[in-house]
Amino acid sequence: MKKIEAIIRKTKFEEVKEALLRADIEWFSYFNCRGEGKMRQARIYRGVAYDTSSIERMMLNIVVRDKNVEKTVKAIQDAARTGEIGDGRIFIIPVEDTVRIRTGERGDIALYNAEQEK
Repeated sequence: MKKIEAIIRKTKFEEVKEALLRADIEWFSYFNCRGEGKMRQARIYRGVAYDTSSIERMMLNIVVRDKNVEKTVKAIQDAARTGEIGDGRIFIIPVEDTVRIRTGERGDIALYNAEQEK
């Protein structure tokens, strides 16, 4: 199992969400986050300078079975890419174990409903 953490542009979130659903990744969590990037500049809007070094982004947390890692990464990457600086990052982290609270199932079986695959 792997945990995929993706930090993406807020403007690309809906596209990424749809891409994940098309890739049969039906469960993930997400939240607003802020980060610091390489770009250090002030933007001027109507005569007022705004510091843009702190950037609003979305972070997605997804835990998948090993066989679903590549299709998940590809879905995120294809949907989130603009080709410009600031498209984001994807981190792939090993997961030692998982437990489904309702049933007590452990391991990758706890990530999906086996009864749906019958």
